[in-house]
Amino acid sequence: MLFFLSQLFDAVKAGTVECGHTTALYYLEKNSTLIFSISVPFGLTAYQQNAWLYYGGGLEIMHQIYADFGVIAFPAGAVGIQMGGWFNKEINRSADFKGLKIRIPGWGAQILSRFGAQVIVLGGDEILAALKTGRIEAAEWRNPHDDEKLGLHRVAHYYYYPGWWEPGASEDILVSRQQWQTLPKAYQQILQAAATETSLTMLAALDAANGEALKRLVEGGTQLKSYSQEILQTAYQVSVELLEENASQDIIFREVYDKWKAFRRKIYQWNRINELSLEQFVLKDFS
Repeated sequence: MLFFLSQLFDAVKAGTVECGHTTALYYLEKNSTLIFSISVPFGLTAYQQNAWLYYGGGLEIMHQIYADFGVIAFPAGAVGIQMGGWFNKEINRSADFKGLKIRIPGWGAQILSRFGAQVIVLGGDEILAALKTGRIEAAEWRNPHDDEKLGLHRVAHYYYYPGWWEPGASEDILVSRQQWQTLPKAYQQILQAAATETSLTMLAALDAANGEALKRLVEGGTQLKSYSQEILQTAYQVSVELLEENASQDIIFREVYDKWKAFRRKIYQWNRINELSLEQFVLKDFS
């Protein structure tokens, strides 16, 4: 059966389908704490997100939240840090988002709404037509490989980076908890292993493909642009405000947020020493 991503959660919860593959970005209104199972703006990269989920307590937290809905979920896909979207005009300051009609879901939508943007949530199959007709003036989707396949470069020419709203987006397989409990233990282990394999291979495949796709886009006329420091700083401040607001209203959110922040601090300190130091040195050869 086919469902929009935003409908899949309710379908699994109701037992209309036994399982489905989606992302919690489309149903954060059910429990905002699920943001820590996907990707927090200015948060963890895909590799850091895996560390948080599998060894930082993130997956256990996610299971507790989903249990209230009669659902169990496992990470089953990772796309890495995304691009910052396609625009039909240059965006130089946060004020340039005011009145802009942009397709974006999740917390990125909430942040840009506070910039004054007019947020419109569309399915992937609707984005190209909406850009062509002017229903929207900008859109984010995923990465160069997937954006090129969708044809977004044919209707918008400014391609921004980085995708600060989803630095390490993960996808999930949702399973009816009632159906999950009927599965033999071996089948449960097989499903979990397949989900983990999907996350690994998806991320690896996209990392391998995105560089070539971006090269083709730029050679074809796409104008690659970086977000200004003013936009990034303002978005970061609004993101922190949004997190703190949710934490002040929900004690569970506060507990998870504090645990997540402590994990982020430790892994960023480590990656600054091991990965970032090496990358900054080697990148001198490509400047």
